[in-house]
Amino acid sequence: MLKPYLQLSGLEPLSIRPETNFVNIGERTNVTGSKKFARLIRSGNYEEALSVARDQVENGAQVIDINMDDALLDSKTAMTTFLNLVQSEPEIAKIPIMIDSSKFDIIEAGLKCVQGKCIVNSISMKEGVEKFIKEARICRNFGAAVVVMAFDEQGQADTMERKVEISSKAYKILTEEVGFPPQDIIFDLNIFAIATGLEEHNNYAVDFIEATRTLKQKFPLAKISGGVSNLSFSFRGNETVREAMHSVFLYYAVKVGMDMGIVNAGQLVVYDQIEPKLRDLAEKVILNQNNEDNSATEALITFAETVKAKGKVVKKDDAWRNGSVQDRLSHALVNGITDYIDQDTEEARLQYARPLEVIEGPLMVGMDIVGDLFGSGKMFLPQVVKSARVMKKSVAYLFPFIEKEKRINHVLPMEPAESKDASKPVVAQQIKLSDMLAKSEVATGDFLINQSIGVDQVTVDALSKSAHLAIVIKTAENKLLPVADVEANPPTKEAEEAAIAQETLLEDQLEQYGYHLLAISENELLENADLVQHVITKKIEQIEQLAAKLKEATEQGAQKSGAKKILMATVKGDVHDIGKNIVGVVLGCNGYQVQDLGVMVPTEKLLDTAIKENVDIVGVSGLITPSLDEMVGVAKEMKRRGMTIPLLIGGATTSRIHTAVKIAPEYDNGVIHTLDASRCVTVVGQLFNPDLRDEFLKVTKEDYVKLKHQFENKKPVKKYIPFSEAQGNPVQINWEGYTPPIPSFIGTKLFKNYDLREIRSYIDWKPFFISWELHGNFPDILTDEIVGVEATKVYNDANAMLDTIINERWLHADGMVGFMEAVKTGPDTVEVAMGDKKATLQFIRQQVKKAVGQPNISLSDFLRPASYGKDYLGSFAVTIHGIDPHLKRFIEDNDDYNKIMIQALSDRLVEAFAEMLHQKTRTELWGYDKEEQFSADDLIHEKYTGIRPAPGYPACPDHTEKIKLFDLLQATENVGIELTESLAMHPASSVCGWYFSHPQSQYFGIGKIMQDQYDDYKQRQGWSEEYAEKWLRPVME
Repeated sequence: MLKPYLQLSGLEPLSIRPETNFVNIGERTNVTGSKKFARLIRSGNYEEALSVARDQVENGAQVIDINMDDALLDSKTAMTTFLNLVQSEPEIAKIPIMIDSSKFDIIEAGLKCVQGKCIVNSISMKEGVEKFIKEARICRNFGAAVVVMAFDEQGQADTMERKVEISSKAYKILTEEVGFPPQDIIFDLNIFAIATGLEEHNNYAVDFIEATRTLKQKFPLAKISGGVSNLSFSFRGNETVREAMHSVFLYYAVKVGMDMGIVNAGQLVVYDQIEPKLRDLAEKVILNQNNEDNSATEALITFAETVKAKGKVVKKDDAWRNGSVQDRLSHALVNGITDYIDQDTEEARLQYARPLEVIEGPLMVGMDIVGDLFGSGKMFLPQVVKSARVMKKSVAYLFPFIEKEKRINHVLPMEPAESKDASKPVVAQQIKLSDMLAKSEVATGDFLINQSIGVDQVTVDALSKSAHLAIVIKTAENKLLPVADVEANPPTKEAEEAAIAQETLLEDQLEQYGYHLLAISENELLENADLVQHVITKKIEQIEQLAAKLKEATEQGAQKSGAKKILMATVKGDVHDIGKNIVGVVLGCNGYQVQDLGVMVPTEKLLDTAIKENVDIVGVSGLITPSLDEMVGVAKEMKRRGMTIPLLIGGATTSRIHTAVKIAPEYDNGVIHTLDASRCVTVVGQLFNPDLRDEFLKVTKEDYVKLKHQFENKKPVKKYIPFSEAQGNPVQINWEGYTPPIPSFIGTKLFKNYDLREIRSYIDWKPFFISWELHGNFPDILTDEIVGVEATKVYNDANAMLDTIINERWLHADGMVGFMEAVKTGPDTVEVAMGDKKATLQFIRQQVKKAVGQPNISLSDFLRPASYGKDYLGSFAVTIHGIDPHLKRFIEDNDDYNKIMIQALSDRLVEAFAEMLHQKTRTELWGYDKEEQFSADDLIHEKYTGIRPAPGYPACPDHTEKIKLFDLLQATENVGIELTESLAMHPASSVCGWYFSHPQSQYFGIGKIMQDQYDDYKQRQGWSEEYAEKWLRPVME
């Protein structure tokens, strides 16, 4: 009689006994874990894909995990095709198969293909017990063993207690209700990444090990497994450290009962053969020892930087510093390294005739590499932004030298100039250069001799100590040397060479600010004024001749470089520009000259600048719906002016269909919608390629014409009902037994300079990563196979900046909450009163035809009718102040990465502030759900009672209701938020909205309304036709 061990089989049996030790499950036949395997499967090269499975068996895998979960695949077909081929290969089919998928229909299809007894990976209770039991019974009917994830409706288990709790519950269900043999149950206890820099992740390995110990004691016949590779994701790319971490982890986990694990069978190093220092550091991280303030983590990270592929400990690899200056600049650009950029740029400048040639040459070569890597998906947006920072720092270094050339092109006559320096500059004496000059008693080294030229005292003092008397010829208007730029150790009077050196230094500094220095002896000045005047005249002639030559060279250089100009702006009335900033950075990294006019840019200014600067493309963006009308206006004005350059459209509210239907028809020379930065680069590349441009514009125009035709002639999928019928189908609420909760006060309460530490804990990180074009759910994105490494870097950078923001008080949060009495006087009309402040709120109702029993919702439905008495409504406004000086500083420092970072964090903080105040409202201020206890993830998924819809968003799309909200709260006076003419909020990181408390209140979208509701709403608001058309257009189209 067989003992109750886990019995698996392919063509050959595998019995998992106590003496079996650890079962290696090969992970390379997984499209999410092996790029090679994924490429072979996607291309249909199944024969070669079999070699990957064969390699796993040869490298010691005792089970092979097969996963085909890929959005680009017909995963079910891929799974069955590959499994059928595996069964015909005895060398592979001899070992058991683990069918791995997140979709159970794929697992079921795979179960029909395998011979012997396989493992299903996996089932869980994440969608409830009922589905878990159903899937378990199917697996049981096929005779398969099952991997059970420590995952329930509350999420994945990350602590020891939760791992044990969920696994114990699953074990009881499987053995008592489904009849599963205990030995056929394999618990996957979730191995998460450690050493991420987040302290809450530090104990993940210990939690797994201790949960394993407990569960093996409770259920000795059950097995324990896990995806070992997840543990070391923060060191992705450093295989030496990863292999060491895996081996150390398994050393301790197997000791307490871990039976199997998904791991690359060919990359496990023997525990005793790990380099001792690395092994010790890995143990401290895995066992979370000496890791206060992440000290053990930091030690391992530092050591990892010294380790190469096969574990040889070497010094940090600075070999790239031995390359040519071109190679060094390229390496710095691709890797975002600013440490040596000034010295490398200077070396390059000395090798080229003109500083502009450094930009056009080695720097653009490096940026071409960055552009190619980004375009091919080998670099991600945060890396590109860091590359742009390197580029800008290099250009900033070159800028004074470039400006020096430009100034000589614009020699100004020596006319009196008023000083603009607040430090009360010393004004030189007015002296005519004639024979009378020789008799002048003030012509000494204490003054600069020119016609009423103002220079600050520091400059005067410094020049008075020079070897010669300084004659300064003015070559730029109204520019004075800042004191800080001339503060240098003056040479001693005794040291002639030091004096000359100081004079040279001052000459360079003076020329940067529009002065040309000519030095002669004091005796010459006093004894032969005619000679001095002749010398000055000749010097001016030389400057003019040099200017003419440089101007010609500059024009030739500009023609040669052919740098294409792109003008960008956020349209009038809109203050949001993070996406535009990112697009500008990426385009700059691809060699284009980008000029950004900023936010709230009127059409006239935008197009005047486009014409004046002779740009090649205009790009506009916007976030709020009124911006769409502004973009239509831009297109119309470009047509009126007879412009011929393309117009790019981008921003969160824009779409390809809106561009085709509303914007493209207004302009004949190219209107293109661009979705994000990477796609924008592709579009711009085609527009600037003479071989592709015309065909691209032709095809795009044809596509838009087709889209417009389809839009205008499509048969409506949705049917709409009369507005009166929609009003007669509201949300059904039993008001008879309902008593509305009463807020703790009527009026407003301010939350000034609120603690950012508390707000920080409410941050929803998913939108943050989306702003960096890194897509995935948090925290899973940190261990994502494709973007995980870069996501972790950006996340760590974000938290480091948050630390600084909080500790150094860079930003501050101001907010307010208001409660008011509310009386519903009509189906969609609500009268509100907050003390002596009163307003009539108007809401819009869904008008699409619904299924029987489904309501046509309006926000007013969640307030009880006047016949039942008064109700209550809440409101709020929150903002983040203080970003402008930091944006200015980052811009001046050419640091796009931190500029975008602080904008993204400011947006996350204000959303977190809104979430936090809503929770405080529910539990304290309004107090209608005082017992609420939700996790941060629950708050993000809005599992609480009540809603906080914002004017201008789907449930209440009319932006003008924001004006009433602001008047009620006095939001501008109280928290400093202003409304633009398009009703965007400034500062950009601001949120406002209403609070509804009813348990049946829910988020929804209005969608499209019909003419009868349009007319009714216009009448209720007392609007003109023009005003109504402007603000209701989004719900009429």
